[in-house]
Amino acid sequence: MHRRSHRRRSLLAASLTAAAVGTVLLPQSASAHARRPVPASPPPAIAAAASTTGPNLPSPPRPPAGRPRVAAPAAAGGTARAPRQRTATSATTTTATTTATTFGRTGTGTQTLVLYDTTGPYGWLGELYALAGGTLATHFGEVTAEPVAEYTAGQLDGFDAAVYIGSTYNEAIPAALVADVTTSTTPVIWSGFNVWQLAGASDSTTAAAFRARYGWDPSTSYLDTTDTLTTVNYKEQTLTRSALNTGGVLSPHLTDPAAVTVLARAECRTTAGVVTTCDPIAQTDGTSLPWAIRSANLTYVGEIPFSYLSETDRYLVFADLLYAAVAPGTPASKRAAVRLEDVSPVSDPQVLRQFADYLSAQGVPFQVGVIPKYTDANGVYNNGVPQVITLAQAPEVVSALQYMQSKGGVLVQHGTTHQYSDVTNPYNGVSADDFEFFRARCSATPTAPYRYETCTITSWVVQEGPLPEDSQSWATSRVLTGRALFPLAGLDTPTVFETPHYSASAADYRGFAGVYPTRYERELFFGGLLNPAGSATHVYGQFFPYSVTDVYGSLVLPENLGNYEPITYNNNPPRTSADIVANAAANQVVTESVASLFFHPDYPLSELQSIVTGVQGLGYTFVPATQLA
Repeated sequence: MHRRSHRRRSLLAASLTAAAVGTVLLPQSASAHARRPVPASPPPAIAAAASTTGPNLPSPPRPPAGRPRVAAPAAAGGTARAPRQRTATSATTTTATTTATTFGRTGTGTQTLVLYDTTGPYGWLGELYALAGGTLATHFGEVTAEPVAEYTAGQLDGFDAAVYIGSTYNEAIPAALVADVTTSTTPVIWSGFNVWQLAGASDSTTAAAFRARYGWDPSTSYLDTTDTLTTVNYKEQTLTRSALNTGGVLSPHLTDPAAVTVLARAECRTTAGVVTTCDPIAQTDGTSLPWAIRSANLTYVGEIPFSYLSETDRYLVFADLLYAAVAPGTPASKRAAVRLEDVSPVSDPQVLRQFADYLSAQGVPFQVGVIPKYTDANGVYNNGVPQVITLAQAPEVVSALQYMQSKGGVLVQHGTTHQYSDVTNPYNGVSADDFEFFRARCSATPTAPYRYETCTITSWVVQEGPLPEDSQSWATSRVLTGRALFPLAGLDTPTVFETPHYSASAADYRGFAGVYPTRYERELFFGGLLNPAGSATHVYGQFFPYSVTDVYGSLVLPENLGNYEPITYNNNPPRTSADIVANAAANQVVTESVASLFFHPDYPLSELQSIVTGVQGLGYTFVPATQLA
């Protein structure tokens, strides 16, 4: 009864590649085992991403060359807002008078203000970047995100820390924010454009005051779009930066180096990848330029690190910088987790027992992603006869699952059928192959106009959007149906959910939250979640290096290393055991380091052994995934 289907294992993971409009072609790297779709229809002048980790956010459009033009701060509008009261709120709250949205871990922890840009032809990127940075900040507590234009005097004082993400070149920054940032002691992380507005013109008294306090001068710093910057060094680790990031990095002009701590440096390289002396525009000696710096209350990152991500990306630096701003003094830790994937009523019971025996012998707790209802809607593997098998109809598999539980395994509900219907979505209507909560098709082309085709190994997977009957109640009902199948088979009811292929609509995610407060995965985000003016046609995926509480109201346990995949499929490169261990090494830069992966048990056990040994060799300790919260 066991069916080996190794072609559907994609890595549909989540990183940031935004789709511009309509259909989303997602390149994915670590998703739950089918192909990673690639971002389709990026905004004009922004190259399509060939990312390996999900629908990726593009970088902002390339700015004018040379020195930034200093714009006058916007007048402070309205009256000062009283400091925010720190009381528990609902999972997601939007105020009546502004477009501020509050979400995250409520009632405990810290409060972080996230400000974002909204103007210009690519103003929509600001909301998505705020979702990316804000969701990371929920690891520490609650987040309020709002357009920077809505900032009012004194607002900073009501928060433990603030993050501004400058994605629109020369978006007018309120004078109140300039004054509050430069006079406050509240930690502020400023990422990307418009930091020059904090200083003003280079010959001004405000620029002199900024230099005196911070030891550098944004008004005489330059955007380096000349050097090839494909690596960032941080905490003695070399992290990657995709060559698709062509918007440049602002290289800070340090006027008093003793007053500035350089946290991370971007290496200057030739197009062939050889380290070389930086271009004079970087105003730095040697072969690297400051990528992230800190002085007084201000941490500055010379770009927005949420575009074209991978598991070894400089995105991890930003994730770690939040600790100093929001939760200083957090003790370092190194925890790992592993999930056996796509276990269903047609899995091989003997193989499941072998994997359980190995992990138990190593003292490794593990998770098991279980599809409770195997469905071959068109009889693809059953001589043309449709076939449905529930857990209760597969007693040998149930016995193997109970054995796995006795060896330290924890069952996770991995969808209900892990396929949609008798419609190919996109492959064949068979469990573990198809998407369950999002429409997907195969195309011969990576960008529009798509040439849809029967899926082949060289096809591009295009995620078109919600399914016809999609709604919050539909998703809830479908998940409840699958959940009920566990106790009917004599198994414990799971407490954690995993979305098939890590893809669902916003309504679906909210529906899942009504059944399962906790998910273990990567996920998709959509325009309009923070700003009512946003469009749900803008989509990106994100993985997390630690647990977060998302805008949908769920605790999300991290899966951040991807999975073993030995072959190229649907334009996704292989990922070896060594690659996964290398991903774990990169994640050591995060204060609370996590190395979380999944593995399909119809691949050789020896490959999982290599991964476990390698991850443990880096000093990680395997724990139940719930301990990653």
